[in-house]
Amino acid sequence: MNPFIFKEYDIRGVYEKDLTEDVVRDLGRAVGSYLSRYHAVNVSVGRDCRLSSPAMAGRIVEALAGSGLHVTDLGTVPSPVFYYSLFHLDADGGAMVTASHNPAEYNGMKVAMGKSTIYGDEIQELCRMIKRGEFVSGRGSVKHADVVTPYIEHCAGNIKPGPRKIKVVVDAGNGTGGVIALPIMQKLGFDVVPLFIEMDGRFPNHHPDPTVPKNLEKLISTVKDTKADLGISYDGDADRLGVVDEKGGIIWGDQLMIVFSRAILAEKPGAKFIAEVKCSKTLYEDIPKHGGQAIMWRTGHSLIKAKMKEEHADLAGEMSGHIFFAHRYFGYDDAIYSSLRLLEILSKTDKTMSDLLSDVPPTHSTPEIRMDCPDETKFKVVEKLVSHFKGAGYNVVDVDGARVTFPDGWGLVRASNTQPVLVLRFEADTEPRLRDIRSLIMEKLRELM
Repeated sequence: MNPFIFKEYDIRGVYEKDLTEDVVRDLGRAVGSYLSRYHAVNVSVGRDCRLSSPAMAGRIVEALAGSGLHVTDLGTVPSPVFYYSLFHLDADGGAMVTASHNPAEYNGMKVAMGKSTIYGDEIQELCRMIKRGEFVSGRGSVKHADVVTPYIEHCAGNIKPGPRKIKVVVDAGNGTGGVIALPIMQKLGFDVVPLFIEMDGRFPNHHPDPTVPKNLEKLISTVKDTKADLGISYDGDADRLGVVDEKGGIIWGDQLMIVFSRAILAEKPGAKFIAEVKCSKTLYEDIPKHGGQAIMWRTGHSLIKAKMKEEHADLAGEMSGHIFFAHRYFGYDDAIYSSLRLLEILSKTDKTMSDLLSDVPPTHSTPEIRMDCPDETKFKVVEKLVSHFKGAGYNVVDVDGARVTFPDGWGLVRASNTQPVLVLRFEADTEPRLRDIRSLIMEKLRELM
């Protein structure tokens, strides 16, 4: 068994290479034994539309039932519908078979204990249980349930559109999100132009990851051609949201957070918001300006969800398009629900999508920069960087890496939780200042490496 399939937030590998029949069966037995340890009885299992998912999910369901658990098989659903099942069925946990936005040959699994997904050492514990052969056995059961219908009804009942008729292009990337999002949007009276809605686990039209601009090209051209008000894109399991405005401009996760936070603060002054360390300074300035509290936190959907609960925050978000609504919702990342909230906001204003962000000061920033750095040294390098800049009198936020902040910009170096790389990002008010900040931090980083 390849130990590297056990990531920070989930389990992922190439199907039949890393995830052989025996490995998948052992994973299922480990998850069943882990959940049983915490007295779980009723669990749910969902799967995405990858070609390998029915076989993999079948083995997981069989292994969980063989661990003495009573399993509800949800069939093919987006990750948010699996999360919804934990509340709707009051399940004690479960597993979602998906490799999210990874290429078609990959598969994997997200594991829930109670109403939250496990991460970090708890995922490593599954690996240790397999190595020890520490499995329980029992006589469970398997039943099937339709959770999609109640999910659609819940979302449709939660959204209250305004008087304006909105035209939206929806690109599902042949993942699991479109077949569910479309009926909700149509039920609510939105004019929907569909793109690649049919589920196809080969992802024949483009890779389903809305964080990559190349994957949004068809969406952008269709928004312009149809004169739509906005475009929406989902990743393979519909927990990441991509948005383009009426001009075809990409709206990243931190900009979406500004739109959502303003709407929530108009309704709930003083609300709290969690955002990751890679987000723009404009977000951290905009929230307090509108009467809210902004908390900078670590990257990773499981880490963000845990922090949201701790702080009783109303909303959280990442650059990657994971948006978590606790305001009027359950607090997990749901791209379908988040897109409906965006349509609701737009339908209650005469402003265009780009107008909603027109007063946000422009900044100059880099995309994510990735530098190879071995797993055994990447965290040490970041620690030394934090120590150096703090010692030199700079303002350093170290909740996740080193975010060195200046009055007119910032630079971030953090160790990836999932790969042997350092992740860097820089932002400043002007292009020359961006170059200065980047040079200052890069120079020290090269010295330390």
